[in-house]
Amino acid sequence: MVVGGGGREHALVRALGGSPSRPRVLCAPGNAGIAADARCFPVKADDIEGLLGLVRSEGVDFVVVGPEVPLVLGLADRLRALGIAVYGPGADGARLEASKTYTKRLLQKYAIPTAAAGLFDEVSPALAYLRARRAPIVVKADGLAAGKGVVVAQSLAEAEAAVRDMMEGGRFGQGGRQVLIEDCLLGEETSLLVVVSGRDYVILPTSQDHKRVGEGDVGPNTGGMGAYSPAEVVTPALLERIERTIVRPSVDAIAAEGIAFRGTLFIGIMLTAQGPQVLEFNTRFGDPETQAVLPRLASDPLELLWAAARGRLAGVRLSVDPDPAICVVVAARGYPEAYPSGDAITLPGSLPEGVTVLHAGTARDAAGRLVTAGGRVLGVTARAPTLLRAAELAYQACDALDCTSKYYRRDIGARQLRRP
Repeated sequence: MVVGGGGREHALVRALGGSPSRPRVLCAPGNAGIAADARCFPVKADDIEGLLGLVRSEGVDFVVVGPEVPLVLGLADRLRALGIAVYGPGADGARLEASKTYTKRLLQKYAIPTAAAGLFDEVSPALAYLRARRAPIVVKADGLAAGKGVVVAQSLAEAEAAVRDMMEGGRFGQGGRQVLIEDCLLGEETSLLVVVSGRDYVILPTSQDHKRVGEGDVGPNTGGMGAYSPAEVVTPALLERIERTIVRPSVDAIAAEGIAFRGTLFIGIMLTAQGPQVLEFNTRFGDPETQAVLPRLASDPLELLWAAARGRLAGVRLSVDPDPAICVVVAARGYPEAYPSGDAITLPGSLPEGVTVLHAGTARDAAGRLVTAGGRVLGVTARAPTLLRAAELAYQACDALDCTSKYYRRDIGARQLRRP
């Protein structure tokens, strides 16, 4: 059973369902697109008791948890207590995503490269710290904020407004009562998805996300407007350095803290002139990185996640398809702020080989029509011999689908396509 109902979960359902072992795949709660690939149950991802009941009633053997919230609420702990294999960390491991200050302290304790930062739970000291630094500077809400709790302030005034908005304005609820203020790291960003089981790990293909809503990387941060894989800026030599200075030390640090981590460690990395540095940890598959990475796995993803969940990852080798993949997120216009819901969607009648439409915020209305039901609506994924061809195929499909409120960036992958 896959827990969740977004684009990441649709990608997981497709990947796991395609395993040679031919599993029966369930999803809770799923969405309109996932329902075509797996039996869906209307149990919300944060309804821990409901999910436990569903696992019992359906005889589920293995659970893959997509979103962060059920992990933070201890779903994996409860499942393991029932003897159910689960891919996803317990609440202690999920804290690495639930608290940015907790992760920053861990990175500092184990001397893992990361930006200098101050951690605050009162406004006045936070503002004083800001005034002693220089812009641009980064203000992060400590807790979960659906990928939107980071402000890269270009001026002191913008940074101060972000601090007040989070700490006094309650924009992210309890998640913004504490803030982390970091020096702004300059360079290119990349994402690493690492399958972890204790001190063993497997690094999945590299990818690069596009966080900001507007083309040219402008506007507010979102949950992600698109991604591509591989990120060629991460050369084999650089990946070896990242593994030596970040991945292995991070996995060992988590284990040294007494956390039996079994799940995905998502490491956001900035490639600075001084070397790679950690931006953040997430404790689940990234969205939309997963939609671009999983289609490139030539290995059986079910076998990989099952091995990690059972503590048998040592010796597992990954096989990767060399063809690049790209995912373009089709959002509702206005996202990540106010956006319409219930707009009808008409998908293309046919798709070229290598193109897949993954559903994120979709539903069926009373008349059975496919409609929008979220900020990020669809993820159009394409794989081809070159990134340019993959992008062309993805955008052809984006242009062909009909929805009055559709919005998508037209420059996903442009940075890599411009490289000499």
